[in-house]
Amino acid sequence: MNHEHEERVGVTNRDVYAVVDPAGGELVKAYPAATDEAVDGALDAAAQAYAQWSRQTSVARRAQLLSAVADLHSERSGQLAEIIHREMGKPVDQAIGEVEFSASIYRYYAENAHTFLADEPIGLLEGEGTAFIRRQPIGALLGIMPWNYPCYQVARFAAPNLALGNTIVLKHAPQCPESAAALQQLFTDAGYPQGCYVNVYATHEQIARAIADPRVQGVSFTGSERAGAEIAERAGRSLKKVVLELGGSDPFIVLSTDDLDATVRAAVDARFENTGQACNAGKRFIVAEDIYDAFLAEFTRKVLAMADGLAPLSSVAAAEHLEEQVERAVDDGATFVSAGKREGAYFPPGILTGLSPTSPSDAEELFGPVAIVRRAQSEDEAVDLANGTPYGLGSYVFTTDAEQAMRVAEKIDAGMVFVNGVGLEGAELPFGGVKRSGFGRELGRAGIDEFANKKLIRTART
Repeated sequence: MNHEHEERVGVTNRDVYAVVDPAGGELVKAYPAATDEAVDGALDAAAQAYAQWSRQTSVARRAQLLSAVADLHSERSGQLAEIIHREMGKPVDQAIGEVEFSASIYRYYAENAHTFLADEPIGLLEGEGTAFIRRQPIGALLGIMPWNYPCYQVARFAAPNLALGNTIVLKHAPQCPESAAALQQLFTDAGYPQGCYVNVYATHEQIARAIADPRVQGVSFTGSERAGAEIAERAGRSLKKVVLELGGSDPFIVLSTDDLDATVRAAVDARFENTGQACNAGKRFIVAEDIYDAFLAEFTRKVLAMADGLAPLSSVAAAEHLEEQVERAVDDGATFVSAGKREGAYFPPGILTGLSPTSPSDAEELFGPVAIVRRAQSEDEAVDLANGTPYGLGSYVFTTDAEQAMRVAEKIDAGMVFVNGVGLEGAELPFGGVKRSGFGRELGRAGIDEFANKKLIRTART
């Protein structure tokens, strides 16, 4: 199993759970990986909690516990944000925003669980009686989480499934042992019985065995496409459902604007939030010919001006990998404009232009503060460029023509399209992709359906 999402951490052994200074790469503190007995105990606890507690607990009680989790996220936002900052370098103010967004997700499912889990009647085509769908939990689930959003990624997976009545075994990224422990304590303090939410510092071999373990009924993974493919293969051999949220190379299409400065600010926000370390960040900027030069000039000015205040990447290794990607793009004929040179984990923001769509570099995900900008001669060419990637997570369309916006949104091969705005994600909006960005959805009504037994109950007469 290739945990590429963990290799970005910069820890030599991907099975070592450790806090590593993001800027310099120095080890701050290491945590021992779980023993085989501990992993077995975690799976057993989750399976027993499901059988003895979750299935017998009312939706109202589960909602009450999720509300407590939401409140504790808000109360501990500063503490959790400091941990995130230590582990992966995210500025504290951004980390607080992540924690508060996580709180809103738990609160959303607490407030809507009763509606989402209400029986769904089915109108019969013939015969007497009734039929309806009843959504029920399926058991203990395994979540394998990445490092770039240590609280938010967990919330997307845990909140809907705890609302439904599934139990959670959570394997966090080796870079995030403190976040993992803090979240475990938070769920315990919220009142969840032992086994409902279990953190485990598992190795990749232990996780491979856990996927096949009959006590695990489903797997959710966020990370690289290669690791996702191997996890899905293992789960498939055991006939278990998987939800995968993998990489992205999201297009940001600009076809027209009546406020160039605002559009460029949106482009900067789309690319550089979390220092560009987001799967659904805008990465490829496709701009109509008639505004390309003006857009590129203003975009370049704003991007280069960000250099002094930009946080480091999550590790020195991550910055080195991005540097190698940029060098390959330049070797393929691209021009790179940047505010400076890489220093340790600090990678100066920059822009690639002139990269051929046929270049192998164009198919890669740039996980950091580098944007690709190219021109489009027409709407159709813009769509072709947008779809010319193996990924299909999110996308952005900026235009003053509402009909054009809907026309282009229809044609883009992606799980999400955001029109004339960035940062529009919400707890109520389903999140996920197509193609090599994975399958399944998190958040919204769709998120609670992924690991649900949609049981048909049909009676012959009332």
